[in-house]
Amino acid sequence: MSAGALQRYTETAERAAAEVIDSYSTSFTLATRLLGARHRRHIRNIYALVRVADELVDGVTEEADLDPAQQAAALDRLIDETRSALLTGYSSDLVVHAFASTAHECGIDWPLVDPFFASMRSDLVTAGASVGYDDAAHAEYVHGSAEVVGLMCLRVFTRSSDLSPEQVSRLDEGASALGAAFQNVNFLRDLADDTGRLGRNYLADAPRLTQADVDRWVATIRGELATAAAVIPALPRDARAAVRAAAYLFAALTDRVEAAGVERLYHSRVRVPGPLKAWLAARAWLRTRLEPGR
Repeated sequence: MSAGALQRYTETAERAAAEVIDSYSTSFTLATRLLGARHRRHIRNIYALVRVADELVDGVTEEADLDPAQQAAALDRLIDETRSALLTGYSSDLVVHAFASTAHECGIDWPLVDPFFASMRSDLVTAGASVGYDDAAHAEYVHGSAEVVGLMCLRVFTRSSDLSPEQVSRLDEGASALGAAFQNVNFLRDLADDTGRLGRNYLADAPRLTQADVDRWVATIRGELATAAAVIPALPRDARAAVRAAAYLFAALTDRVEAAGVERLYHSRVRVPGPLKAWLAARAWLRTRLEPGR
């Protein structure tokens, strides 16, 4: 295959990854528009693979009438294909190929990817089993499903930066905290679906959350968002507005989760209206624009 043909194939794969994201998340699409052009395709490539894996374990394969063994086999094929693509730089699966292209360019290696797939595998194991998560199991799951994704995005943002070990450590802490906050907010807003359809309670080793549990998690999320917010000014300027917009959005979601209360959370999914999303994005852009320095 010539270099020109590979480049064309990779560009096609990246368009496919962008289509996956556009089809599933208006909020994510809005946030990525605030990224510098050099980052956008890479972040879309990461999240496209994450979305495909997440859909696989959260019901698509079940609706396709795959039994549990076939669902596990489908996930194993995706894992094997991703591992192979990271080694070779090529996959016949367009979304996997796009991810591998980003991984090669931005220094995302298998030890950062493997925990993500471990969390996805645990979702298949626990599907429909009315499983609760204690603090240790929760922390392990969130690390794989969300914190490492934040770290992958950070690798994209800082791929051209000359950072000290202390700077890397601080940025890693912020990226992990933001990923955890995103995941924990989604656990709260998805209580009805997670506990009802999927039989998973990610936030407690008990059949049902109490209002006190919700209040505790809201406080935890706000702490995680504060940790992340303190680090955002250390990011490259062309990444800050998008990351801020996402943090603002999830802070607004947290406020709405708190206002909803536990009973409503078990019956409906909390959302942020479109006009508020747009205002938060504009606020993030303006704050970043007014910051001193490059």
